[in-house]
Amino acid sequence: MAEYKLLLPSMGEGVMEATIITWLFNEGDNVKEDDSVVEIATDKVDSDVPTPVSGKIVKILKQKDEVAKVGEAIAILEIEGEGTASEEAKTEAPATTPDAETLKTIEEPLQTVAASNVEFSGDLYLSPLVKSIAQQENISETELKSIKGSGLEGRITKEDILAYVANRGSRPAQQSAPAPVATTPQAAVSAPAATVPVSAGDEIIPMDRMRKIIAENMVKAKQIAPHVTSFIETDVTNVVKWRNKNKAIFEKREGEKLTFMPIFVKAVVKAIQDFPMINVSVSGENIIKKKNINIGMATALPDGNLIVPVIKNADQLSLSGLAKAINDLAYRARNKKLRPEDTQGATYTISNVGSFGNLMGTPIIPQPQVAILAIGAIVKKPAVLETKDGDVIAIRNLMFMSHSYDHRVVDGSLGGMMLKHVHDYLENWDLNTEI
Repeated sequence: MAEYKLLLPSMGEGVMEATIITWLFNEGDNVKEDDSVVEIATDKVDSDVPTPVSGKIVKILKQKDEVAKVGEAIAILEIEGEGTASEEAKTEAPATTPDAETLKTIEEPLQTVAASNVEFSGDLYLSPLVKSIAQQENISETELKSIKGSGLEGRITKEDILAYVANRGSRPAQQSAPAPVATTPQAAVSAPAATVPVSAGDEIIPMDRMRKIIAENMVKAKQIAPHVTSFIETDVTNVVKWRNKNKAIFEKREGEKLTFMPIFVKAVVKAIQDFPMINVSVSGENIIKKKNINIGMATALPDGNLIVPVIKNADQLSLSGLAKAINDLAYRARNKKLRPEDTQGATYTISNVGSFGNLMGTPIIPQPQVAILAIGAIVKKPAVLETKDGDVIAIRNLMFMSHSYDHRVVDGSLGGMMLKHVHDYLENWDLNTEI
């Protein structure tokens, strides 16, 4: 019999490590090729790790809540053959230090500070991401040694250092660390979290890992971007008629549901093509105009949390292609089957608050994007229509849309015109559109 090392596989650009959530098999259990053997969590998604070989798990090397690096062995299997084998040849080794673009993908800037010359000795293990945040925030090695790490063997995790940054203003200043100096409009001041008194009978519910990430990202997004929101009410009667005419045909032909979302995405993509300065990001005092149109799709999970899978190159997909991509991402999001790369690279996001029966909302812009569209519930209402014979009142399908945008780079004219173009595309939807 041979020994096989199961390694933590590469999970997409910028993902350097993962936390073990739970093992689906125990030591001594036999597994088959492609069986999912362990659930892991990154700072983006939860996912399963399958085994590329059949065999028996003889040793679990990483226990629940421990952190493993990409390419590190997490279990040993006994397989047919002789000697020792592993999947190292098939696993790309992670870069020792992510480049600037990767860092933007992993961790949108908390704030831009003066260039840092902070260096760290070899006495303190820091992952590339933690080291980058420490250098960006001018956190000295003395300060780092004062942080109690929650990772394996007391190592400092991303959550540990971000919590330290968030509460840094309430700590005594360290002599060896100069205070960060804001140099761009992206700078933000973090206030210490308020302490809430607990009364008899109150229930204390610790945030789960994903809720902590959502809370962290939402606070950061509001600190970075001054939000402005525009609203419009849209007559989507033609859209409703078209879907009613085509949904049974599409489901019979493709075996999938036809929702309203692909129509909304199609209208948004066309409006972005009309106003490409909505499809940008801010980096310090530079505006990065994105070539690709990647649409984030805010998706509610069964546990009440939220995740945003991304429709890559949405401008290159037909309506049918969009419908399939949206259904696939929504299904995998709700069943914890997303890959880390499925949640990366969005350039604009849509949030369908109407799925909860809400008429409108004021969504928070996910960093580093500069705008997000909220779609409200479609409601039948009496409306005034202009005809050649005069105005008439008719029952129409109406829907509110709200467009939140980053006022650093998107003025009211651009944000409002972009919204109006989405409105026009939906109101004038061609009933003969092919699917």
